[in-house]
Amino acid sequence: MPFNDGSDGFPSALKLLIAGGFGVGKTTFVGAVSEIEPLRTEEVLTTASVGTDRLTGIERKSTTTVAMDFGRITISQDHVLYLFGTPGQERFWFMWDELSSGAMGAVVLADTRRLADCFPAVDFFESRGIRFLVAVNEFDSGSRYEPHDLRRALDLRSDVPIVYCDARDQRSATGVLINLMQHLLASRAHRQLNGDPA
Repeated sequence: MPFNDGSDGFPSALKLLIAGGFGVGKTTFVGAVSEIEPLRTEEVLTTASVGTDRLTGIERKSTTTVAMDFGRITISQDHVLYLFGTPGQERFWFMWDELSSGAMGAVVLADTRRLADCFPAVDFFESRGIRFLVAVNEFDSGSRYEPHDLRRALDLRSDVPIVYCDARDQRSATGVLINLMQHLLASRAHRQLNGDPA
């Protein structure tokens, strides 16, 4: 559901979430596509996180998002996308309910080196009926898997798109959002064709 239908002259604001495990590239993704300087709530990792934040595969990571990332993309005079990046660590998952309120859809970023880390995001959106796609952030040290193998590993429904991206690259990350919007529009058309008003 959009925040605003645009009838009062303000842009129609569409809320999208960028979710996934700790260190998967959510902050980088939002920063790559946002037309404004993104709001970041990153803090330096300290010894207090030892034993809590698993750094396998991302040993050089030195900061963590503790609340959210926020960015904006103006599509047209009448449509604006607001991007909310969720925190990845389990101890901050309580914020996901609040961040997901009013969301039109979501991107679940995945890292093939730590694929299980995106399970909670997949489960979260499935349980709440929020449409999403999985975007595999292709890290240099990650393995490449075919979509059917990833679909089986993540136990995804056949209608959930899987795409590949480089979260650092504006064109690549924008392509993910275009795919998500196409998925949302196709899902909406399918529901209307079948008489489902939801």
